[in-house]
Amino acid sequence: MHTDKRDFDQEAAVWDEHPTRVRLAKDIAGAIVGQGVVKPETAALDFGCGTGLVTLRLQPLVRSITGVDSSQGMLEVFSAKIAQLQFTNVRAQFCDPDQGDRLSGSYDLVVSSMTLHHIKEIVPLFAQFYAILAPGGYLCLADLDVEDGRFHDSPAGVFHYGFDREVLRQSLIAAGFVGGETVTASEIEKPGSNGAIRRFPVFLMTARKP
Repeated sequence: MHTDKRDFDQEAAVWDEHPTRVRLAKDIAGAIVGQGVVKPETAALDFGCGTGLVTLRLQPLVRSITGVDSSQGMLEVFSAKIAQLQFTNVRAQFCDPDQGDRLSGSYDLVVSSMTLHHIKEIVPLFAQFYAILAPGGYLCLADLDVEDGRFHDSPAGVFHYGFDREVLRQSLIAAGFVGGETVTASEIEKPGSNGAIRRFPVFLMTARKP
C-alpha cells in the first residue's frame, strides 16, 4: 500500500463518465434509503462526496445535505451541478482530515461511500462522525470487503485493501456507536489479468449514535 495522495483533482472532470461509478452510487444510495434512515426532516452529510453522485440521489429525500470532500476539483464539479440544478438544500464543503481539518455542525445522518479506504487513520474520523451526529443519528458507511489490492489500478492514496466487516463494526462500537448491521449494497466487476471477471462486493454498514 502506498501513502501517496491520489490526485482526484485531475480525475474530477471525467469522473462521472464511468458507468460503473454511476451505477455504484445508485446502488449505495438505494441501500441507504432501504435502511429507513432517510426522512424528509433529515439534515445529512456525505463525507467524501466527490462529484455528488450519492449526495444528489439523497437530495430530494432530505431537508438538507452537505457534501464534504478533500478534493477541490471534485467539489468544483459538484458545485457546478448544484448551481445548474438550482438546489437550495445542498452545499459543498472542503475538509481534509489528513491535514488536520475537523468536521463541524450537527447532523441526523452521516453517509460515506467508497471513501474510507482512502483515509489513513479511520478511528479519529469515527470520533468526528460521532461528535457531529445528533443523539439517535445514523452513520452509513459503504466500502469494499477485504480484497487483495487488485481493485485499484494504482495503489496511490489507498491505505486499506477493503475492510473486514466485523473488525470495522467493532471499531464503530469502540467509538460509541451501536448496531453496525451490514448488507451487501453492490458488486463491482473488473476484468482480471487472465481475462476472467473479478467481482468485488461493496457493503453498507449502518450504526447509530445512542
